[in-house]
Amino acid sequence: MRYIAGLFILFTVFFSCHSPEPTYIITSNGDTAVKADKDEIPDTSRSLEHIYSIETGNTTPEELISFANSLKGIPYKYGSIDPKEGFDCSGFVTYVFNHFNIKVPRTSFDFSFVHRPIELKDAKPGDLILFTGTDSLERTVGHMGIILSPQGQPVTFIHSTSGKAYGVTETPLNSYYMGRYMHTIRIFPQNDK
Repeated sequence: MRYIAGLFILFTVFFSCHSPEPTYIITSNGDTAVKADKDEIPDTSRSLEHIYSIETGNTTPEELISFANSLKGIPYKYGSIDPKEGFDCSGFVTYVFNHFNIKVPRTSFDFSFVHRPIELKDAKPGDLILFTGTDSLERTVGHMGIILSPQGQPVTFIHSTSGKAYGVTETPLNSYYMGRYMHTIRIFPQNDK
């Protein structure tokens, strides 16, 4: 029975922008959790906090926002990070950050493990806003966007949506999205000032 202590428990959970079926792996002692997409083999030797440490280097939030805005109108495409094909929500965010050589998680759910939560009222351009998927009763992250509005102004964000706009668009934090709101995370240390 000792060999059982080292085994992993596999759970199928629905995550990301449009609810794919990744595998969620938890060590038997519960200390380390690593999520992997269907065909990935996860590295279980590192914690999620280590995996999702984000370094922005010299990139500013203003540069990131300017580039993100240049992508408005690119169509929605599930599972894609290619602007020629389209983006899903996390594909858009990944593409924007990767443009500046900033490594970020690939799925919206994985951003749950970036531990820089802030209050929504303190959000600044370049912070990330996380939502449930389209089923707001399932309280796991399934959609995301990049905050555009200055602190103290009504919140707007840029994202790739499978909704009416069906692509990269700017959206106000209206009652629909507020009902799906999960939390806001800070990526840029410059926004702490």
